[in-house]
Amino acid sequence: MAREPFQVVIFPFRRTATAWEYGIFRRRLEDYWQGIAGGGEAGESALDAARREAFEEGNIPPTSPYRMLTTTTFVPVYHFKAVEHWSKDIYVIPVYYFGVDATGLDITPSHEHSQYQWVDFEAGRVALKWDSDRTALWELDQVLTSGSTS
Repeated sequence: MAREPFQVVIFPFRRTATAWEYGIFRRRLEDYWQGIAGGGEAGESALDAARREAFEEGNIPPTSPYRMLTTTTFVPVYHFKAVEHWSKDIYVIPVYYFGVDATGLDITPSHEHSQYQWVDFEAGRVALKWDSDRTALWELDQVLTSGSTS
C-alpha cells in the first residue's frame, strides 16, 4: 500500500496496583526508545493507522480502547523513504499521538524493536529520544492520573 504523509506514535499504558505504567520500545536499527511508531497507509485515518501499527508492532488488538492525544508535531520528510512518492511541495508531515489501554495484554514486539519495557512516567521521560514523545507521554500521564474521561 502507498504510504500516506503522516505518522502515528502510540503509547500503550496499564494500571498496576500502585501506578500507571507506559510501554516504550527500542528501535532495532536506530537504537533509541519511543512509542510504537509508523505511517498511515492509503485511505487510513490516523486512528486506523494507530490500530494497525500497534497490532503489527506490539500485537495489541485493534479493538483495544484508544485515546487520541492533543499533542501533535511535525517531522521533516527527509526521515522517510516514501518521500519520493509524495508531492514535492510537502516538506514536513504531521505526527499524531495516541494512548492505548494494554492492561492485561501480552505485548509481543515486532522485528522492528530489539526490546520493550514498562516504565513509570519519569523513567519514560528520561528514556525517550524525541521531545515531542516526552510531551505526549506527559499529556497521557496527566490525563490518566487526573482520572479524566473526556
